[in-house]
Amino acid sequence: MSGVDVITFGCRLNTYESEVMKAEAAKAGLDNAVLINTCAVTGEAVRQARQAIRRARRDNPKARIIVTGCAAQTDAAGFAAMPEVDAVLGNEEKLKAEHYRALPDFGVAAEEKLRVNDIMSVTETAPQLVGHIDGHVRAFIQVQNGCDHRCTFCIIPFGRGNSRSVPMGAIVDQARKLVANGYREVVLTGVDATSYGADLPGSPTLGLLARTLLKQVPEIARLRLSSIDGIEADRHLFDLIADEPRFMPHLHLSLQHGDDMILKRMKRRHSRADAIAFAEQVRRLRPAMSFGADMIAGFPTETEDMAANSASLAEEIGIAQLHVFPYSPRPGTPAARMPQLDRRLVKERAASLRATAERLQARHLASMVGTRQTILVEMTGMAHTENFTLVAAPGLAPRSLATVTITGHNGRHLDMQPAAASAA
Repeated sequence: MSGVDVITFGCRLNTYESEVMKAEAAKAGLDNAVLINTCAVTGEAVRQARQAIRRARRDNPKARIIVTGCAAQTDAAGFAAMPEVDAVLGNEEKLKAEHYRALPDFGVAAEEKLRVNDIMSVTETAPQLVGHIDGHVRAFIQVQNGCDHRCTFCIIPFGRGNSRSVPMGAIVDQARKLVANGYREVVLTGVDATSYGADLPGSPTLGLLARTLLKQVPEIARLRLSSIDGIEADRHLFDLIADEPRFMPHLHLSLQHGDDMILKRMKRRHSRADAIAFAEQVRRLRPAMSFGADMIAGFPTETEDMAANSASLAEEIGIAQLHVFPYSPRPGTPAARMPQLDRRLVKERAASLRATAERLQARHLASMVGTRQTILVEMTGMAHTENFTLVAAPGLAPRSLATVTITGHNGRHLDMQPAAASAA
C-alpha cells in the first residue's frame, strides 16, 4: 500500500479527529501506514479494535500499524505488547504532526513503541480546522473534549482527560470553512458537550455557542447537537429549541437508566423525574421534537423491577431511537468492583430492552407516514429527516436536500415519494 489509511471506531468525535489525524500524518510525510483510532466505551469495542489490528497486519504486512484513541490511551501497554503494532499514540499525541515524524523503528521492544502522555495533564483543546469529513454529508465540529464527571461505569475520562472547551471564535471559523465546502448540516460534538464553556472566559454555554454560530454563519442550513445531558441544558438552548427552525428537532439524550437507585449507583446527576421533566419541557417548546437515547442494560445490582423501569422510562418519554448497551465492566472503574450480574442475564436484559426499542421505533415511524419531510441524502442513498429519522431515498443525489412525502415504513426506516430536491 501507499499513503495513510485510517480505521475509526466509536463516537462522532473520533470521526472528526480521524480527519485531523490524516491531515497531520500527511503534514509529517507519513506513508505506507494504517492508523487505528480506537474506542474504549465497551469491552466489545476494544475487542473489535484488536481484531482490526490483526486484520490490518495481515492485509498490509509491510505497513506501519499505529494505534491510538481511547482504548490505546487507557491500555497503552496492552496494545504495545501486540506484535502487529508498531507504535501507540495517545489521544493528544495523535493530533500533532510531530509525533508522526518521531515514530519508533520497526521491531522495537513494546515499551519503545509508546508515545502516550498523561491525558489528565492536558488543560486546553486546540482548535483543528478540518475542511472535509470523509464519507459524510454532515460536518462534525469538535467544541469540547474530556469530562469532569466520574460515572462509575465509564472509562472515557481516563482516555480523554478533564473537560476543556474550544474557543467560540475558532468554532465559528471552522463552521465557515465547512459550509464553504458544501456542507448543509453541522453537528456540534464533544465528550460532554453540555459542559461547554465552563473553562472559558465568561463561561459561555453550549446553547449560547449554538445561537452565536447560527447568527455568525447564516449559511448553515441545519444545526444539530451530537448528544446532551439534559440536566445541563441552559436557557439559550431552550430558546433555540423554541424559536430557531435551523436547529433540528432531534436530541440524543444520555439517559443510561430509568431507575433512580441504579442512576445513583452510576453516579449520574439526573433522576428519572428529571429526564421526564426535561422531555416534557422540550416538547412543549417544540412539539415535533424526537429523542434518541443511550441506555445500559444489566448494570451491577440491577433487579428485574429496575430493568423494567428503563423500559417504562423509554416508553414514557417516547424514545424514537434507543441505543442499548449491555453493561460491560471496564477495568479501573468503580462499577467493575460492584456485585456483577451473570453475563447471560446481562444479554437477556439487553435483548428485552432492545425489543422495547424496536417497538418504540416502529411506533415513531408509523406516526410519520403521510407527512411531508425535508431530508438530507447520505452518501449511501439513505437520508435523514429533520428529526433524524432514516429514510430510503433511491435516485436522489448525495448531499441534496429534498422535500418528500412519507408513504410507509418497514420497521427500520421510512419510505418516500420524492417531491422536490435541491443540490448542494
